[in-house]
Amino acid sequence: MKCVQAALLIAALLAGCALPDAAPRRSGFDDMSPALQALQRDDAQNPGLLAVLEGAALWDQPAGPQGQRCSGCHGDAAATMRGVAARHPRFDAASGRPVSLGQRIAACRVRQGLQRPGPEDGARLALEAYVAHQSRGLPIEPDPDPRLAPWRERGRALYGQRIGQLNLACTQCHDGLAGKRLGGSTIPQGHPTGYPVYRLEWQAPGSLQRRLRGCLAGVRAEPFAPDAPEWVELELHLMQRAAGMPLETPAVRP
Repeated sequence: MKCVQAALLIAALLAGCALPDAAPRRSGFDDMSPALQALQRDDAQNPGLLAVLEGAALWDQPAGPQGQRCSGCHGDAAATMRGVAARHPRFDAASGRPVSLGQRIAACRVRQGLQRPGPEDGARLALEAYVAHQSRGLPIEPDPDPRLAPWRERGRALYGQRIGQLNLACTQCHDGLAGKRLGGSTIPQGHPTGYPVYRLEWQAPGSLQRRLRGCLAGVRAEPFAPDAPEWVELELHLMQRAAGMPLETPAVRP
């Protein structure tokens, strides 16, 4: 019933909505209440910082049969990881495809002799939050590697493709209706500036995949498998779309 009501409301909004020619880009932070903005700004209160602190502990913690540490290979994260999150996804020559930051961390955990963690695994999210936190305030800088071009283009096509039983595309809400209200909430432009984010709805940190999966479920589309190529394709497009915007990790969202 909620999905039907949402579909009817979106249809009504679309009927009187023209796509903006060059709408100023806004982070989801800009659409939040002053109280939530203050929560994100205050590192002593931001609940996402708990994941960052957990990631910092894991960075120096022995893992796997050989007791390997992330810091053993990568050193001081504040120095070696600064800018890394701003440039992912990147092309991985070993697998012959682009990988997200979370997938890169998952591959490292496998090399440590651990089971491959999924996108919502606690340790993976914590390490991703810790690494991304080193780039907080830096502008998103998509990797210009030409090998990424076909994957990024597929992500752009997915973003504009109508899907699900509600027959809606990402661009209809996050471009055409951004700034309007749906079900009492402001529709954001959908820029991935703060992942992993702490969402009050989840009462936990979560990945970009989790947020995108929620969008697909909302339009009654079948979500892709965890870590499927389509998630990375969408992320490549979204990061290109947000190029130059500052990273906020760990962001807070409603």
